[in-house]
Amino acid sequence: MYALIGLLLGAVLALVFQPTISPEQSRFLAVLVIAALDSAFGGVRSMLEQTFSDRVFAVSFLTNAALAVGIVWIGDQLGVNFVTAVAVVFGIRIFQNLAAIRRHVLGG
Repeated sequence: MYALIGLLLGAVLALVFQPTISPEQSRFLAVLVIAALDSAFGGVRSMLEQTFSDRVFAVSFLTNAALAVGIVWIGDQLGVNFVTAVAVVFGIRIFQNLAAIRRHVLGG
C-alpha cells in the first residue's frame, strides 16, 4: 500500500513541478520508468497470488532500476543504443505479469 501511495505522490509531484530533463538524461529516465512498471506489475501479481513480500518488492524495484540504468550506461560507453533492448525485455516481463493478473482476476 505504501508503494502505491509513494508512486502516486511521485507522479503528482512530477506533474506539479515539471522538472526539465536533458535528452541525455531522458534515456535513463525512460528505462527507470519501464523498470518501475515491471516491479509494480510484479508486486500486484504477487499480491494476488498471496506471495507478496515488501522486502522482495523493494529489492526488486531497486535492482531492476540499477540494472536498467547500468545496461544503458554500458551501452553509452560502448557507443551502442541498449535502450531498445532494455525496453523489450522489461516490456515482455510487464505483459507476462499483466497476463497472470488477468488470469487471476478473470479466471482461466
